[in-house]
Amino acid sequence: MDCEVRAGMSGQRSGVLELAILGILHETPMHGYELRKRLNSLLGAFRAFGYGSLYPALKDLLSNGLIAAEDPAPDTGGASRPADRPRRSRIVYRLTAEGKERLNDLLGQSGPAAWEDDGFGVHFAFFGLTQADIRMRILEGRRSRLEERLEAFRAAATRTRERVDSYTLELQRHGLESVEREVRWLNELIASERQSGEPAQTTPGGGATAVS
Repeated sequence: MDCEVRAGMSGQRSGVLELAILGILHETPMHGYELRKRLNSLLGAFRAFGYGSLYPALKDLLSNGLIAAEDPAPDTGGASRPADRPRRSRIVYRLTAEGKERLNDLLGQSGPAAWEDDGFGVHFAFFGLTQADIRMRILEGRRSRLEERLEAFRAAATRTRERVDSYTLELQRHGLESVEREVRWLNELIASERQSGEPAQTTPGGGATAVS
């Protein structure tokens, strides 16, 4: 893998991590440990998060004024801990006004980076904060990308069917079925998004129903 490709992948993952941190802190300020746990649950399934990348990312966000760090009063531990040996307090991170603007910018991005495996899950996790037209573009872009992947799977299976063993064929079938399931899921989401965005029309009985 050449340097330009590695740099591109690294940049995409940095953007995913930035979106994830800002999106989580939009919910509530958090200690670093709590933030790490939330990131693990959010990003773990998408293999975009390494623990060693969290604190450098927080440092960058702090230096850019997108988040702020608050150091609460030290916990002395009460009677069980000597007063001259206070327990180190946990720093609380919170979103700044500039961070909210940056989060809105990231949530407004609907290009290919938002469709890929690393980016899609994180963008989807914050769909509740995302405008409807952006949600639709991301869903349709993801579906298009997976349909391309399906064609590649099928073409590869056709070319290699006579030259591979049963285990390789089974692996190909599993990959094909996984992508087909996600495409069906995306079709349902897109249909739901379209239905929820359609204006209601009044029925003869005076009620309202979605235009079909």
